[in-house]
Amino acid sequence: MPLLDTIIFIGSLVLLIGIVSSKLAARVGLPVLVLFLGIGMLAGEDGPGRIQFDNLSVAYAVGTLALAVIMFDGGLQTPLKALRLAWKPSLALATVGVVGTALITGLAAAWILELPLAVGALLGSIVASTDAAAVFSVLRSQGLRLRPRLAATLEIESGSNDPMAIFLTVALLQVLTNEAEPGLAQLGLLVKQMGLGTVVGLGVGWLSVRIVNGINLQTAALYPVLIGACGALAFGLAAMSGGSGFLAIYIAGIVIGNHRVVFQRGTGLFIHGLAWVAQITMFVVLGLLSSPTEVFAVVGEGLLIAAVLILVARPLAVVPLLLPFGFSAGEILLIAWGGLKGAVPIILAMFPLMVGLPQGPLLFNIVFFVVLASAVLQGWTLPLLAARLGLQEPSQPVPTVSLEISSLRDVDADIVEYTIQEQSLASETLLRDLHLPEQAVVAMIARRHELVPPRGSTRLQALDHVFIVLRPEAREEVDRIFSSGVSRSGPPAGPGQEQGPGVVQGQPEGPVDEAGLDEAVAGHEEVADEEERGAADQGGGGQPGDGAQGRQDHHADADDVGKDR
Repeated sequence: MPLLDTIIFIGSLVLLIGIVSSKLAARVGLPVLVLFLGIGMLAGEDGPGRIQFDNLSVAYAVGTLALAVIMFDGGLQTPLKALRLAWKPSLALATVGVVGTALITGLAAAWILELPLAVGALLGSIVASTDAAAVFSVLRSQGLRLRPRLAATLEIESGSNDPMAIFLTVALLQVLTNEAEPGLAQLGLLVKQMGLGTVVGLGVGWLSVRIVNGINLQTAALYPVLIGACGALAFGLAAMSGGSGFLAIYIAGIVIGNHRVVFQRGTGLFIHGLAWVAQITMFVVLGLLSSPTEVFAVVGEGLLIAAVLILVARPLAVVPLLLPFGFSAGEILLIAWGGLKGAVPIILAMFPLMVGLPQGPLLFNIVFFVVLASAVLQGWTLPLLAARLGLQEPSQPVPTVSLEISSLRDVDADIVEYTIQEQSLASETLLRDLHLPEQAVVAMIARRHELVPPRGSTRLQALDHVFIVLRPEAREEVDRIFSSGVSRSGPPAGPGQEQGPGVVQGQPEGPVDEAGLDEAVAGHEEVADEEERGAADQGGGGQPGDGAQGRQDHHADADDVGKDR
């Protein structure tokens, strides 16, 4: 069998096993990082698969590309609100926190492994950063909902601390290989990496939004590819300029994700799917690269270093930095425990091997074991600790359907989904009594596995998913209506009035046609007028014929809204 055919067969088989087994991992709470590393180790030379793989260059290339995709997906899913909430503590953790963790872990590693201090510091630097892939996997794949500022701090720190870990690793390797002396030149390398990464990410992100919304492609399927190419451009341009490609692609993702772009929902799903494939591929390849017999030969030393890193170094570096920002004791404890390790330390552990450092194999095996220990211990227990500390928020009901309307031009309208909670005053309320603004119209109601035609006489129920077509200026008022700030017979609560506990989630689904919105709003008003006249004629009850006509008109209007220019 030709080599290419064999690679395709084995690759597809591993991918299928990874996707199917991820469902089992989610049910038992096992971090997917451990699952995919395990698959790679079983397929490797020491496992039943007996696949011989020791190509460091290929593994490094695969890991870098996969991590870039994961970072881009994380940026696309990071709302600007989260940045405003947590950029200061996240920046402190991503810089000073990484240095502190590296120093404490490095001193312990030098003593435990009887290594020179510089080599111990190199090991500490490699494992010091919190891994974005691991954090995103635990927080999002396992459905862990933390308090907004807490979740934002963990995610933004993990997405922005790679430049510091890379800087420390490269600087120490240069010293150990006599390529450079410690000094200001190496500090300049850090400033250059972070500065160029930030500038390129912001610039490419801004330009990408203009390109995507300004171009009129013949097929909507090309928009996700176009945005993915823009992310790759940010990474490549920053890396070629001497900046951090990971930071650039993460920031570019944040910029794109927080602007209105054509085919936004479809693009998000496409990139998220790519991130899953990248995660599976990366961890399987890293598992293949490892030798389980060599990794577990250092289990004693690895456990000691992992214990110091998790229980001593990370808390000592985190606590002093977070105290000035007003975090509670429980939140600080969870952030300290949430410093998960993943792909980045293993990729950085390849550097000593590639430059021929004598201690390179020992460092790689120790780092691999520390990552496994961190993923199993911290990744498995993080949701339990969050629940124990009372920091986990209730999950939102999952919609039974999703609405995607694509347009080939940027227009000023959204489709937003709201989930009705039991405690919301919108529950058991007639649509006509919601008093929606003129710039908004109910397009569809999903109730369990059924679609309910929206009419003025339709009564909303708890857990209904209501899809609203609206203009942005009406968003705030509609948000108030579908929280608990509206009475069943009166206007919505004003900005200064209390809204109570019934909260629903609104998620923009994509741009819609502006002319269609005008027709839909007009149709909504006609339907409401007809039903009110019918109700008056019948003493409060609408005629069946009027209701049927209302359903027909609204359906036609919804079709108009969905048409592309």
